[in-house]
Amino acid sequence: MAEIQEQQSSVHCSPSIDDISRRAQEMVEKINHRRASDQSMMDSFQEKLIEKVTEMCQQMKGHMYTVYEGNSDDMQVKLQELSEVLDSCTKLNHELLEASQALACLREDLGLNQSSNQ
Repeated sequence: MAEIQEQQSSVHCSPSIDDISRRAQEMVEKINHRRASDQSMMDSFQEKLIEKVTEMCQQMKGHMYTVYEGNSDDMQVKLQELSEVLDSCTKLNHELLEASQALACLREDLGLNQSSNQ
């Protein structure tokens, strides 16, 4: 009789199989809910990260174009200065050729005059 009472009390103290099954199912549901929540959080994080990266890229492009524009303005000034220097060199070269031709003519004239005088 003592054994039967002991078995009955141990049956009352230990959870039933249905209770264990229910608790296991609840735990699985909680895990699945947490996984879904984690996935949702990661999707949200990814969207925000993409937005921030896109925003930063746009800012960098804007800065890059500003730098390009400044460089283009500087290059335009330098090209204008180079063009003016090249024009000046062309004029000086033309003047030098004219002076060289004038000197050649003068040398010829002096050579002819010296030949005539002798």
